[in-house]
Amino acid sequence: MRALLAITLFAAVVASACGGANTPPATLTFYTDRSGSSDVYVLDAGGARRTSLTDRLPWAGFPVWSPDASRIAFYAPTDFHGDVYVAEADGSAVANLTDSPSEDAFPVWSPDARRIAFYSDRGGNGDVYLMDADGSSLTRLTDHAALDIPFAWSPDGTRIAFGSLRDGNFEIYVMMADGSGEARLTYSPGDDLNASWSPDGSRIIYESERNGDADIYVVNADGSRPVNLTLRPLRDGSPRWSPGGDEVAFVSQRDANAEIYVVDGTLSDLTRITETSRDDSWPAWSPDGSRIAFSSNRDFNNEIYIANADGSGQTRLTDDPAPDRAPAWSPDGTRIAFESYRDGVPEVSVVNVDGSGLTRIIGHDENKSPVAAN
Repeated sequence: MRALLAITLFAAVVASACGGANTPPATLTFYTDRSGSSDVYVLDAGGARRTSLTDRLPWAGFPVWSPDASRIAFYAPTDFHGDVYVAEADGSAVANLTDSPSEDAFPVWSPDARRIAFYSDRGGNGDVYLMDADGSSLTRLTDHAALDIPFAWSPDGTRIAFGSLRDGNFEIYVMMADGSGEARLTYSPGDDLNASWSPDGSRIIYESERNGDADIYVVNADGSRPVNLTLRPLRDGSPRWSPGGDEVAFVSQRDANAEIYVVDGTLSDLTRITETSRDDSWPAWSPDGSRIAFSSNRDFNNEIYIANADGSGQTRLTDDPAPDRAPAWSPDGTRIAFESYRDGVPEVSVVNVDGSGLTRIIGHDENKSPVAAN
C-alpha cells in the first residue's frame, strides 16, 4: 500500500453534487506518494475512492503540446492547489494562466492553439472553462452540480467532448465550443471515459466499463453505432488514435500485466507492441504514425521508451531513479515531453527523440512555484 504524503499534492478539491436527487455528492482529489507517483481520484461522499482517472485522461497525462509545437500546457501545485501553466518549448516564459485559489487542471488546447479548455472548481463545483492561450477571456462552459471534465476538441475546433457525473456515473457529452448545444453521447451502467476524436472528426473513441471490465469502444460523432473494439476480459484502456485514424494503440491487461497493443479499425489485425514481465503504458503516436512512445516499468522504474509502430526497435530514452511517464510528442515529431519527478514533485521535461538534449522545462522551488530549469 502506498505511503501517502501528509500534505496531498494539490489538496482535496471540489465538493460537487452529482445530478439526480438520489446521487451522492462526489469530490475530485489529486495526490502524490513518496515514490513520486501521482494520482487523480473521484471520491464518494464518505471519502472512499470511487474512480481512478490517473490513466484515463485522453491527453495522456501531464504535458500537453500546443498544436503549433511552440508551447506546453500543464497543471501544477501552487500553495496547495492546482493552477494551469503555459511555458515556451525551451522552458522560457513560464506563465500561470489561472492563478486562483480554486483547483484548476486538465488543460486541452484548441486545434488552432488560440484557446485552452480546462477544469476548474472556481464556481463552487467542477466545471469546464475556456480561456485564451494567454489566460484572458475566461468563460464558463458548463454549469452543473456534478463534475464535468474536458476531454478533447473536435479536429475542426467547433466542439468539445467532456465527461460528466451528472447521470450518476461518468458519461460522455459533446457541446459546441461556446458551451451551447450539450448532447449526451453514451448511456452506460459503468463509467465511460478517456474520449478522443478521430482525426477526421467522424468518430469518438473511449474507454467503457459497461460490461464490468474496461473495454475500448468507438462511436459515431453523433453517438450512434457504438462498437466494442477489444471484447476481452480484464482492462483494455488508454486508447489513442493513429494520426491517419486507421489504427488504435491501447493498453491491455489480457496477459496479466499491462502491455501495449495496436488494432486496426476493422478488428482484423491485432499487433502486440510490447512483451515484458512488467507494465508498459501511456502509448503516444508520433505525428507521422511511424513510432510509438510509451512508459515502461521493465527495469523496475518507469522510463520513457520509443518503438517502431510494429513493435520493433524499442529504445530507452530516459534513465533516472525518479519515475518518468506520460510521453507526448511535439507536433513536429522532434521532441518528447513527459512527466517527471526528479525533485520529488511533478515537473515537465523534454528530450529529443534520439535521447539527447534532456531539458527540465519545469522545476519547483521551495514554495512549489514552477520555474524554468535546464
